[in-house]
Amino acid sequence: MKLFTSRRRSVATPLDGVDAVLADLDGVVYQGPTAIAFAVEALGRAASEGLRIGYITNNASRTDVQVAEHLASFGLNVVARDVVTSPQAAVRLLSDLVAPGSLILVVGGDGLVDELTKGGFSVTREAADQPAAVIQGFSPQVGWTQLAEASFALHRGIPWVATNTDWTIPVAGGLAPGNGTLVSAVHTAVGRLPVVAGKPEVPIFEEATRRFSAKSPLFVGDRLDTDILGANRAGMPVAHVLTGVDKAKQLLSAKPDERPTFILDDLRGLFEPYPVTTFSKDDALATVGASSVRIRGNAVEIVKAGDDSTDLLRAACAVIWKSGRAIYGLQVPESLYED
Repeated sequence: MKLFTSRRRSVATPLDGVDAVLADLDGVVYQGPTAIAFAVEALGRAASEGLRIGYITNNASRTDVQVAEHLASFGLNVVARDVVTSPQAAVRLLSDLVAPGSLILVVGGDGLVDELTKGGFSVTREAADQPAAVIQGFSPQVGWTQLAEASFALHRGIPWVATNTDWTIPVAGGLAPGNGTLVSAVHTAVGRLPVVAGKPEVPIFEEATRRFSAKSPLFVGDRLDTDILGANRAGMPVAHVLTGVDKAKQLLSAKPDERPTFILDDLRGLFEPYPVTTFSKDDALATVGASSVRIRGNAVEIVKAGDDSTDLLRAACAVIWKSGRAIYGLQVPESLYED
């Protein structure tokens, strides 16, 4: 249970001992065209204190230059090399599967084509060209024709690499179908799965660690099934911010491999002393700061709410996670997860 038993239990802040902060984008730095409150200031402060800042995205529709320009528009000091994309990780994977300079069938947008070209590969959109592999990433323009071409090519048994398998993607109007839905369509047609580069798989984390020569990175994310799971698989501590997709309700029911090291309101929490969690002798009660939560029978009970809603959430997560019990077998008060 990483949140409370890791080697970081006694650190003053989540940044103690960290040499690089690796930040997810959607839900952490921005929401669509708008920067998330306090994110720019916090990341700027971390950089000014000597930490390397990397921006990690599963989005395959934009180039690293376009992402860097978007981030710079908020006032962040960012260049393309500071951005690690799932197409970059996917092309590195591809280089181990096919010969240099091979012809690759692309399903996706400019970000994917750009990385393939930089990697020395040739690009096609048609299975009739006999490509050596298929690489697939999200783009709003991907439709039936592109998915069909991928299916035709993959029936020859050639390698298939996907940038990511996110089921949804956050956009201005809300959550929309992501690359995972498009990959699933091809999977249904060909009866096999791709090799995946992006979160929650490890290659994108390895790419980021290599890029920034990080020895002790901290990842910051907002989604349990991609950011938190991926960082845990990569063996790096991870902070979950409550500014994006997954909120208190999802954290309370998080699976063991989707539990973060730290729970933060927003990125200001990176600089704040992180409270220690204590348990009663029978582990039925957890206390964080002035907040205490216990499990009695099947009921999760707030013993002391305290004056910090995040500490209350941390205490509730701690006692539920420590119990090893499934959330559907517990009665959880709505006050712990209502917005």
